[in-house]
Amino acid sequence: MAEEQRYFVHESAYVDLPCEIGDGTKIWHFSHVMKDAKIGQRCVLGQNVNIAGGVTIGDNVKIQNNVSVYAGTVIEDDVFLGPSCVLTNVTNPRSQVNRHSLYETTTLRRGCSVGANATIVCGVTIGRYAFVAAGAVVARDVPDYALVVGVPARQVGWMSRHGHRLTPDSGGAMVCPESGLRYVEREGTLRCMDLNEDAPLPADKAVGERTYDEWKGERR
Repeated sequence: MAEEQRYFVHESAYVDLPCEIGDGTKIWHFSHVMKDAKIGQRCVLGQNVNIAGGVTIGDNVKIQNNVSVYAGTVIEDDVFLGPSCVLTNVTNPRSQVNRHSLYETTTLRRGCSVGANATIVCGVTIGRYAFVAAGAVVARDVPDYALVVGVPARQVGWMSRHGHRLTPDSGGAMVCPESGLRYVEREGTLRCMDLNEDAPLPADKAVGERTYDEWKGERR
């Protein structure tokens, strides 16, 4: 009983033991966590989510409805997976050929977001705080903070840690309109000037107060 009180599992969901589920995690309707999966603290698994055995998920991960996370996937802290996005684990699947020992590793680095109905082809790494647009098909690695769109996905810009598209000012720095955090690009790599990528957001910057469209309208 004490173990069950650390996290919430809806009565329609299934959790196969043994597995690891962190404090404060919520597993909603019709979801299935298979044995030997590892899920961190304060995660939210929406309706009809499947987590395969052997998958590792960090803390504060949000997985929206109708997402399957297959063996071979590593998800770091603070990742967002949008509704019905797709992850794969074999490049050349065939029903007649057993490749269970050949699952390819797909890594979603800290803080990245994958939009609704996007597809991540196995074997790639999505960088820290990268942003994959809805419906994109990603078949190659995505750099930290990169915004990628389309089929196949291509980089069209940079996104801040708060999820805003960044534009350089006259001095070359990029300032997030919501947080005020500054970013700079050097040799094709973006880094935050004010906050280490591994540091948590300060409390005053961790709650949104205006919609994306409101911020976008202000920038015009």
